Formats: sequence, C-alpha cells, structure tokens
Amino acid sequence: MLVRFDPFRDFDRLAGEMLGAARTPAPMPMDCLRDGETVIVRFDLPGIDADSLDVSTENNTLTVRAERQRRDPEGAAYLVSERPSGSYSRQLVLGDGLDVEAIQANYRDGVLTLTIPVAEQAKPRKVEISRAGDSAVSSHEGHRMISGEAAKQSAAT
Repeated sequence: MLVRFDPFRDFDRLAGEMLGAARTPAPMPMDCLRDGETVIVRFDLPGIDADSLDVSTENNTLTVRAERQRRDPEGAAYLVSERPSGSYSRQLVLGDGLDVEAIQANYRDGVLTLTIPVAEQAKPRKVEISRAGDSAVSSHEGHRMISGEAAKQSAAT
C-alpha cells in the first residue's frame, strides 16, 4: 500500500487546528442554466444525508445548507484525510424575474437539483398593435397622426 505524505500540507492543517483558525465551509460546486421558462441549479453534494439538506428563500436570496458527518469505526486512525466534513452553505441572489414560491428540489445520486420557474411578469409577451379606424387622420392630445394611404400621400408631398 502506497501512502503519500506531504509534511507541509499536514503541518499547515495541524497549525490551523492548533491555532484555532476558522474553517471555511467546504465548497459546494454548482451549475446554473436556463431552459425555456425555468432556471435549473445543480449542486454537487456527494455523501450528504438528505435529512441534513435545507433549502430556503428570503428576500430573493436562496440559501442551501447541508452537512456531512464522518462515520468512522471506533479506534480507526486516518492515513489520509482529504474528504471534508462539516457544514456546507451557499447563497444565491435571485432576480425578481423568478418565482421563488414555486421552487422544486430533488436530491439524487449526490446532486441537489433546484428547478425555479420564471415568474409570469418576467415572461416575454407579444404587444398587440391596434389599428386606427376608418379615419386616415386622427388627433391625439394636440398631435396629428396620419395613418395608411394618407401617410403615404403626405410623405410624397
């Protein structure tokens, strides 16, 4: 069995633990994409117990929290310890164009997938253009508007 030993990394880790350096939460890599009228966010959270997952929103801020516990046999001694444990947290600021009340969450195979629909008010809309009646010339608050054949004749003169 080959075990690599990096004395500098281990010394830095040991010094951090001894001096009480604050541990930053382990990274929570993610992908975010838009597919039609939904935004999909995927977080890699391998080894997380689904019961420890917490997804919440407040003032358009989405917060994802998770925890990974070590489950080691009693008396076991680590030869290499590279898998972080503890609390994970990530916050995303969502735009007003997303419907935070309708977020769906699914955790499967170590991936948390959030599906966020685009809000109705943010969806593209077709603006209908009304046509003036039979009148070729109409008035709108002191402005003359010329439409149809009368506009072509007016432009030609």
